Amino acid sequence: MDWIGHGGSDGLHGYVPSLDYVVEDIDVLLGKIVLENPGVPCFLLGHSTGGAVVLKASLFPHIRGKLEGIILTSPALRVKPAHPIVGAVAPIFSLLAPKFQFKGANKRGIPVSRDPAALLAKYSDPLVYTGPIRVRTGHEILRISSYLLHNLKKVTVPFMVLHGTADRVTDPLASQDLYNEASSRHKDLRLYDGFLHDLLFEPERDEIAADIIDWMERMLALQTV
Repeated sequence: MDWIGHGGSDGLHGYVPSLDYVVEDIDVLLGKIVLENPGVPCFLLGHSTGGAVVLKASLFPHIRGKLEGIILTSPALRVKPAHPIVGAVAPIFSLLAPKFQFKGANKRGIPVSRDPAALLAKYSDPLVYTGPIRVRTGHEILRISSYLLHNLKKVTVPFMVLHGTADRVTDPLASQDLYNEASSRHKDLRLYDGFLHDLLFEPERDEIAADIIDWMERMLALQTV
């Protein structure tokens, strides 16, 4: 699903007025999928900030009830601003200049995959936003990550969280915290030694995809026991 302001969706490219809108869009899309495919099991997968959004969506009982589980790759659960002062002024500037592109917070240049060809394919896609982060979007990421860190114990949905230990964009230790603190009966943590942020663009992406499929099959098998 392309968020507002991302991919092929409407809106200013890279601008998200509220990630709560994205949660609402997930709810609508999921409801449509369930209606059109009765009886078909549903899983949600989210990457990076998308992982944070999927996790927050799963906290709502009416969304949780439609899901067999969620998969989170490199979720943005503990996001630190480029400088402490950025975090302090972000709420103010997100109101005064929400669409401003803040170059100081840009993480462009941090390696996200060890596969140059995969990176070239990703960043050659015109639908991929590569500009500096917009102030409101950045504030929303800080806000959702803070909310989730304070509500990990409320997580009850079956989940699989995957993270590379060399990720410099999001914190793999936060994924460990999620695994440790979540109340979910069925949960799985995979830490891939030396892997970077974009796990499904890494050279070992086929093995990672196989791990995800295997987990989903195990979750479905539990229903028949």
